[in-house]
Amino acid sequence: MRVIFMGTPEFAVAALARVAAHHDVVCVYTQPPRPAGRGQHERPSPVHAWAQARGIAVRVPKSLKSIEVQAEFAALKADIAVVAAYGLILPQPILDAPRLGCVNIHASLLPRWRGAAPIQRAIMAGDTVSGVTIMQMDAGLDTGAILLRRECAIDETTTAGELHDRLAALGAEAVVEALRDLERGTIKPVAQPVEGVTSAAKIDKAEAKIDFTRPARDVVRHIHGLSPVPGAWLEISGERIKILRAESVDGQGQAGAIIAADMTIACATGAIRPIQLQRAGRAAMPLTDFLRGFTLPTGARIA
Repeated sequence: MRVIFMGTPEFAVAALARVAAHHDVVCVYTQPPRPAGRGQHERPSPVHAWAQARGIAVRVPKSLKSIEVQAEFAALKADIAVVAAYGLILPQPILDAPRLGCVNIHASLLPRWRGAAPIQRAIMAGDTVSGVTIMQMDAGLDTGAILLRRECAIDETTTAGELHDRLAALGAEAVVEALRDLERGTIKPVAQPVEGVTSAAKIDKAEAKIDFTRPARDVVRHIHGLSPVPGAWLEISGERIKILRAESVDGQGQAGAIIAADMTIACATGAIRPIQLQRAGRAAMPLTDFLRGFTLPTGARIA
């Protein structure tokens, strides 16, 4: 089929590669290059870079609302558009332009976790299963009919970064399967149930500070849900330190107090022990390496 691919971050690259291997990707739509790195030089998105390196046409409109942009999109005469973490709202003329409409790869088992941060919210909420949904897009926010779903387990050690990579691969496989069945006319869209809807709000940087007045298990989920980006953090002696991986352990004390030399930190109930940490401007490191280069103040307490 003639396919328009619309995506921006690394999550979408695996899907683009799989779709391009099976169909004719006539154009890629992605977010415009943005300043990045120390020099703040403009850098194309991961999807942009992948497509450009393979000679696929790339368009980077800042909006899809103009009649001109919509006419250019329709002129591609695509059979279908595949959308994966694109970052722009698709107006109705865009949704209607491809012969088979637009399908979206969403990183949750809809209707759970509609919205911007389904991977992080699933881990932070303690979900034991996640997955991807291939849905037929409509004008709502992740409200379209379900074409196909694939599940993926989550355990207490899973970080957002790890789940991201699993779901990216799973979504790439699932969307190719869905496109095959749509082309054959053998797939039947199913309306999303009205029960079980939850919202995955965008992660706010203010959420990243670790709150030790919560139970240890919740603190670990919070840490893993924000790992590696933006990274949950605490502050000791004026230095901000990210904890990227942790475990729940036995222990008690005033919430936020370091109660053992191995940096065990008391929570409202139980305690957590960091496994992987990161100091500002440095690479992530295991706890043993961190403690060799960082002296914990006696009786330190984290606010």
